[in-house]
Amino acid sequence: MQRFDAVVVGAGAAGLFCAGQAGQRGLKVLLIDHAAKLGEKIRISGGGRCNFTNREAGPANFLSENPAFCRSALARYTPQDFIKLVQRHGIAFHEKHKGQLFCDDSSEQVIRMLLAECEACGVTRWQPCSVADVRPLVGGGFELDTSHGPVQARHVVVATGGLPVPKIGASDWGLRLAEKFGHAIVTPRPALVPLTFDADAWAPFAALAGLSLPVEVSCGSGKARGRFLEDLLFTHRGLSGPAILQISSYRTADDQPLHIDLAPEIRLDEELLAAKATSRRQLGNEFAARLPQRLAAAWLARAGLDAARALPECRDADLQRLGRSVHDWQLTASGDEGWRKAEVMRGGVSTRDLSSQTMESRRVPGLYFIGEVVDVTGWLGGYNFQWAWSSAAACAQALAQASTSA
Repeated sequence: MQRFDAVVVGAGAAGLFCAGQAGQRGLKVLLIDHAAKLGEKIRISGGGRCNFTNREAGPANFLSENPAFCRSALARYTPQDFIKLVQRHGIAFHEKHKGQLFCDDSSEQVIRMLLAECEACGVTRWQPCSVADVRPLVGGGFELDTSHGPVQARHVVVATGGLPVPKIGASDWGLRLAEKFGHAIVTPRPALVPLTFDADAWAPFAALAGLSLPVEVSCGSGKARGRFLEDLLFTHRGLSGPAILQISSYRTADDQPLHIDLAPEIRLDEELLAAKATSRRQLGNEFAARLPQRLAAAWLARAGLDAARALPECRDADLQRLGRSVHDWQLTASGDEGWRKAEVMRGGVSTRDLSSQTMESRRVPGLYFIGEVVDVTGWLGGYNFQWAWSSAAACAQALAQASTSA
């Protein structure tokens, strides 16, 4: 029987970082993952360059049934802390958009950095290795049945991630373990995911696939309302792009409508009325001067207006209605692209029974949950990686303190 201070289950971003941080604090750590390849979600993130954090990451950028839960961990291990680690390992990076930081070269650099942090302090790694059962021991600690044999540990850290991208090994093991020990689960939903629409309803827009433009999109109401100024992308089945990925996390019911302003930088109704007084152009040409041409044509057809009609011949009411419709396109998605295309999971292990200071279970002493498996979901743009680093650091610190006081 091999014995460890802590067993970390899941060798993704949170698990790798937690194992290294705990090992560097003097703990004997075992890191287990059922997948043959290490850190696959890190590898594919950011187009292969890993959007490893966001300079602006703070509690306002995260969703949870308990929005205040993430505050402590984020405050104690900040984006700047992780940036210093990246710099110490000589990884060049750049800021791409709104605080988003990417490796100049490859996401493999982040994986190698995390591995180096683990190897520097002697973390034991079993991979691929599955865990069949976790049992509390009388007097404290746990026994785990693994495909490499039984092990005992004073602490178990669940860092198994969420359900997106099953082809790279995503599983519900962490959620099932939490339920086994009496934890509530906030219903998992795909988040940061493209939205789909009924085929017949979407038919007028299907030909716009590949078209992208900046928009303002919003969904929800009150404190639960999300609003983003980002690019939208038309697809054959619906909508994608950063604007839609962001707002998808705020879509908490299937019948919840989206509100999209397709021309947020102008007042199209006012501009069309002003142009009528001076322009002899056709409506279609004037309209297409303010929107992408393919979208303008589709929008006029949808509105039942003649694109060839001279602008001075158009009724003011029609121009006003046309312009206003562009600023508040209301539509309801029929679904989304599911776990296959989702970047993260919304929901997970309820924070109700977790300590925000340590990530430890309030139900089972010595059991911890970190990263995406917890009901904390970040915006698009490096925020979810920062939650992985911050929650892992809080957990590693707690593990070290618990070992010292034992």
